[in-house]
Amino acid sequence: MTDQTVPSETVPSETVPSETVPSETAADLWAAIDALWTWLDTDQPIGGREGMALCMLKLSEEVGEVAQAVIGATGQNPRKGVTHTWEDVQGELCDVVITALVALRTLTPDTREVFDRHLERVTKRSLGPASR
Repeated sequence: MTDQTVPSETVPSETVPSETVPSETAADLWAAIDALWTWLDTDQPIGGREGMALCMLKLSEEVGEVAQAVIGATGQNPRKGVTHTWEDVQGELCDVVITALVALRTLTPDTREVFDRHLERVTKRSLGPASR
C-alpha cells in the first residue's frame, strides 16, 4: 500500500496528544455497552461457557470485516477493484471495539473498571508514568 492510496486525513502526520474524554461521553459509552450486552444476553440461543466462547469468536468475524474493508478500500483484489471506502474501514474498526467491549462485559459486570485499569497499565508501560 502506498501513501497515495490512503487519504491524508486518515493518517496523522504526527502524534496527536490525547484529550480527556468528558465523563458524560464515557458514561454514555458504558451505558450503551451494558444495553447491548443485555439485549444480546436476552436472546442468546446458546448460553453458559459455550455462549461466552461464541461471543469471543465474534471478534474474529469483525476483524475479518476490517481486513475485507481495507482490501476493498485499496483495490487489492484485482477481480473486484475498489469496493470500500476508508469510512467503511472506520466503521468496521468501531464494530471491533464495540464487540470487544461487549465481550468484556460478558466476562465481568465491572467492564469499565477493568478496562480503565488495563488502559492505565498499558499507557504507563508504553508512554511512561508521566502520561496519566
